[in-house]
Parts: sequence; C-alpha cells; structure tokens
Amino acid sequence: MPKELMVEEAEEGGYVARALEEPILTQGKTWEELKEMVQDAVRCPFPEGEAPRVIRLLFVREEVLAP
Repeated sequence: MPKELMVEEAEEGGYVARALEEPILTQGKTWEELKEMVQDAVRCPFPEGEAPRVIRLLFVREEVLAP
C-alpha cells in the first residue's frame, strides 16, 4: 500500500511534507531535495525491509478567491 504525504509550500520558501496517517514530517528547499528527505523520513519508522515501496506526494495549494 502506498504511503501518502501532503506537500505544501513553506512560508519561508521550499516545501513541507506531512504523512496523512503517521507522525512523519520533513522539508526541503527544492522539490528534488524534498523527495530525498521524504524517502529518508518514510524509511525511518519502519524495520528494515518493511518500509512502503510506493510513496505518493499530494501537492496542496491553498488559494482564497474573493467573489
């Protein structure tokens, strides 16, 4: 089953990723750095060989539209 993380742009620049079902949080200055950090962060809480094989990044962008 894939692990899903919600990604948002950080206020100070870069990106922040949070897992939807576990306490996993990481960040990166660039999209490429974020992907590397996500892979490390997702592997850490699992015993060797039991980490998810697929990680899905869900990019969320919030905008407020005035009528």
